Amino acid sequence: MSDALISVRDLTIRFRTDEGLITAVEKVSFDIAPGEILGLVGESGSGKSVTAKSLMRLNGENTVYDPESRITLNVPGETPLEVLSLRRERDMIAIRGGAISMIFQEPMASFAPAITVGRQMVEQLLIHTSLTEAEARELSIEMLARVGIPEPARRFDQYAFEFSGGMRQRAMIAMALSTRPRLLIADEPTTALDVTIQAQVIDLMKDLVAEFGMAILFITHDLGVIAQTADRVAVMYLGRIVETGSVRQVIRAPAHPYTRGLLDALPKLDDLDAELTPIPGDIPSPLNRPSGCVFHTRCPQMIAGVCEGRVPGYTRLGDGHDVACHLYTEQAMEAAR
Repeated sequence: MSDALISVRDLTIRFRTDEGLITAVEKVSFDIAPGEILGLVGESGSGKSVTAKSLMRLNGENTVYDPESRITLNVPGETPLEVLSLRRERDMIAIRGGAISMIFQEPMASFAPAITVGRQMVEQLLIHTSLTEAEARELSIEMLARVGIPEPARRFDQYAFEFSGGMRQRAMIAMALSTRPRLLIADEPTTALDVTIQAQVIDLMKDLVAEFGMAILFITHDLGVIAQTADRVAVMYLGRIVETGSVRQVIRAPAHPYTRGLLDALPKLDDLDAELTPIPGDIPSPLNRPSGCVFHTRCPQMIAGVCEGRVPGYTRLGDGHDVACHLYTEQAMEAAR
């Protein structure tokens, strides 16, 4: 996608461990356009957060990126930036909190305990914007109010431990949004919030997308939130993207057995007596990564002699709807005979 704000190509991430190199993400590619919300979904352990952190080079020092991996940031009016080529910490300032902000899963770990929440918000605004300290304070209080924190001027001078869990999450969202980044990475941003605040936060994100053309990478396991929030969806399993498409395509016509399994596992509000249908088995450890299709050990439609031996390529099912599954490659081969 030539007009992509950020373009990821063949992203492969391994970690050095005592057991050797462990593959966490393998051959992942996607684009996010300005003003677009891409939902990244999958079970815990699928590699969603590792993928997101790589966009800001936030994975640990034991991280090994494949030489063929590319992450390109295209800010309008600026020279395209190859994120993985950055080596010095000062070079990261333009990305971390500047062009890209991130809302982390654990809000308590994101705030320094001995510095007030307001001071931390002001400091990052002074680094990444041309605001004065008074203007940064005013904007920070405004953002705290916009995410639903009561008495924001008083809360501004409090410490993170004085906030409830949901309030810390909202404060972290306010801090990430206050710099008005080009791309916001939201890693399970509504997990600790009740449904009314979830709706408020989602509406705020949509407003900012419309107002500033900001793009969002929205990471969650909640397909209901994705259906209400995202424009496109990428379904991830054990470090690989197995299906991508528009929300309508993926939610209404899921193609990959894993995507169908995620949707079948959701409670059905129109049939409260219906039993839940979990995906059989557990996601394998990266230490014992399956050969071939990574989902074949849990797949109810596995093709013996095919799925366990060959990695499936992507098949185009419709405009922008792609699936990596041998069910479709085999069908294509049969049709061609």
